[in-house]
Formats: sequence, structure tokens, C-alpha cells
Amino acid sequence: MKHIFHQGSDARGPVLLLLHGTGGTEQDLIPLASHIDRGASYLSVRGNVVENGMPRFFRRLAEGVFDEVDLIARTKELHEFLDQAANDYGFDRSQVIALGYSNGANIAGSLIFHYPHALRGAILHHPMVPRRGVTLPDLKGMPIFMGAGRNDMMCSAQESEELKAILQGAHAEVTLHWENAGHQLTSTEIAAAAAWYQEYFKK
Repeated sequence: MKHIFHQGSDARGPVLLLLHGTGGTEQDLIPLASHIDRGASYLSVRGNVVENGMPRFFRRLAEGVFDEVDLIARTKELHEFLDQAANDYGFDRSQVIALGYSNGANIAGSLIFHYPHALRGAILHHPMVPRRGVTLPDLKGMPIFMGAGRNDMMCSAQESEELKAILQGAHAEVTLHWENAGHQLTSTEIAAAAAWYQEYFKK
């Protein structure tokens, strides 16, 4: 998978897995990583699916309707890529924390749904429920930040609450942060995510 790896000043600390939204690239969330943890290493990945010229992490059948077969395959692909990248770059695989927006948050959510211990934690900006009717791994002790917009036309407030409930049902520690905004990523949401990260990972 096309990617950028940056070794941070804290070689033993968290590694931020940066996952862009539809139409983004591996460059998009690098500035965001510095807001979250300036000293952290990061691995920023570009999705391998292209929809109308726009990179994505998995196919969809329509807006808001995921191609579940492709989602499962692409989630496996990303999981295996993380294992390989940890070996190639020498970072601690157990220290990976996802930082995803929109489509990137959805593939991060799918990692959490399908693979125990795939992530140490996650910051999910405007995620949807990746799959319904599946049994999640035990997520006890996994911190997850969700950013949501009350006026988000792509991801309803009901869906955000549903995802929170599913994750909490698997014993994750979920913080759901609301903005009076739409699907865009606001400065106040970023600040809330940074404060959450400091509380959970930098004590």
C-alpha cells in the first residue's frame, strides 16, 4: 500500500496510523498528527480503491452503502500491511493508534470489528457502522474517540449513537464528542481529540 512512515522522537511510544477520507491521499492527515502528538511516529496510508478518480479504502455500492465483501478483503489487506510495516520499520505493532476521517475512520472501525488487538486505540472522525449483525472481539480497555456532527448529512446522529453502543457493548471505552456542524472536521473537534489523546496515552 502506498504510504509514508515518519519516525518520531518517541521511538517507543504510540504510532499514529493515518487514514484519509474519500478523495484524500497519504499526505492529508499529516498536519493533524502533529496536533495530536508532535513526537509520535506516524504511518500514513493511501487507500487502494479508486472511485471516480478518488482514493478510498474500500468500495461502496452507493453513498452510505458499503460493499461488505470488499470491506472485509480490504480490512484484511490493511491488517496484513500493518504487520509488514511494523517489521520493515521496526515499530512496536502493539502501539498502533488509528487516526481516521470519514472513509478512513470506517476502515479503522472495520479493523476494530474484525481483528482483536489490531489497534491500541482509535480516533475516529465521523465514522459509520462498518458492519451490522457481527460479533465483535472483546475490546475491554480499548480507548476510542468518536467525533460526530449533529448536522452531518453523511453520518446521522442516530448512526453515531449506534456505533458508540456497539463498541461499548464489546467493552471499549468510548468518548463521543459532538459538534454543531456537518461532516467537516472542525478545529474544536481536533482540539477535543488531542485533549482526549493526552488523557489516555500521555499520562
